[in-house]
Amino acid sequence: MNDQQLLRYSRHILLDDIDIDGQEKFLAAHALIIGAGGLGSPVAMYLASAGVGRITLVDNDNVDLTNLQRQILHTSERVGQPKVSSGKTAMTQINPDIQVIALAERADEARLAQLISDADVVIDCSDNFATRQAINRTCVAHQVPLVSGAAIRFDGQISVFDARDASSPCYACLFPPDREFEEIACSTMGVFAPLVGIIGSMQAAEALKLIAGIGTSLSGFLLMLDARSMEWTRIGVARDTACLVCGKHDRA
Repeated sequence: MNDQQLLRYSRHILLDDIDIDGQEKFLAAHALIIGAGGLGSPVAMYLASAGVGRITLVDNDNVDLTNLQRQILHTSERVGQPKVSSGKTAMTQINPDIQVIALAERADEARLAQLISDADVVIDCSDNFATRQAINRTCVAHQVPLVSGAAIRFDGQISVFDARDASSPCYACLFPPDREFEEIACSTMGVFAPLVGIIGSMQAAEALKLIAGIGTSLSGFLLMLDARSMEWTRIGVARDTACLVCGKHDRA
């Protein structure tokens, strides 16, 4: 690190758990963020400010006025722009030293395989069940840790699925792909603006912990937040040996 970087990241370097070694891991890491909306906004901003050296941001949507109530990565001036372009502008304004790869596309499974195989950590900030399942399948296949979050109305949840650990469950262990789940969209049900900030910030924290190898991740647990009462519920999630996804892969 040069003198400017030592100064920029000094508050991380002062932490014994991170220090110079941990910050250098951030600088050398590649994080893949799927979704540049409510959850992706704080994830992108915190990973950029923390100095994650390469960040790929994937989203095929454009900034809309209705997004600005909660998607803090974007501004009124950038309404109509691709979200990834708007996001790259915000991220490089925070930290011009990082590399941001902005992909204005909806990645199919083949494309996800290309992107995930080159990532150190994947942060799922998408908003639909099919995409979450596709991301999970690809993370399991390539043994890349996945930080998953969701938020709707006043309810949020977050977990980590670490396919590098043979005992860790995957997203499909918790939400089997062959079951019916109701799709609920913000456009019809609404979402409390600070909720996505809370969950997204926690996703960023879990991603940084995974990159630096510090602390204990949320692998094996699901945290659920009721923002009306600000009450957290923590439940254990076991790996399903009959899982349609990770049950097909030998992770020993």
